[in-house]
Amino acid sequence: MLMKLKLVFIAVLTLLSCNNQKKDTVKQVTSEALPENKAIYNDVELEIYDYDGLKPLLSKNDGKIHVINFWATWCKPCVKELPYFEQLGAKYKDKNVEVLLVSLDFPHQYESKLKPFIKERDLKSKVLVLDDPDSNRWIPQINQDWSGSIPATIIINDEKSSFYEQSFNYTELEEALKKFLN
Repeated sequence: MLMKLKLVFIAVLTLLSCNNQKKDTVKQVTSEALPENKAIYNDVELEIYDYDGLKPLLSKNDGKIHVINFWATWCKPCVKELPYFEQLGAKYKDKNVEVLLVSLDFPHQYESKLKPFIKERDLKSKVLVLDDPDSNRWIPQINQDWSGSIPATIIINDEKSSFYEQSFNYTELEEALKKFLN
């Protein structure tokens, strides 16, 4: 049953992903409780969260600027812009900027796709996995106008938040960040 639900989720997410601008309602599905939120796949440790576990990371009040990108290895626009997030994180690390990459890859692909992707590209930003097929619940909670399409990015600090359902080049991403810098 869980496998069927995952396949339904895969089909729905694929329809919504990679800047498909349709505003169709996502079919609500449920999942069983997640296992321990940390899993080591060979030598890459992944932190795996359902939405309830991820939610506190999306609203930290710690004096930092958080750049949170929702992406997947199967999304070409997502993969294309990841180096810009890495570059931004490195350049602004000393200015209290933290980049968080939230992967929407599917659990059966952690070992075969996600882990090798992280290793091959030597990602320095923190990578988390959101494994919660109840997208009808968490997509509008992240942003009420989000269609569910990826890539999607949130930039937040203690005072404000901006949401972007788009791909970035480096200049655009840096300009979005500069709105949060003092």
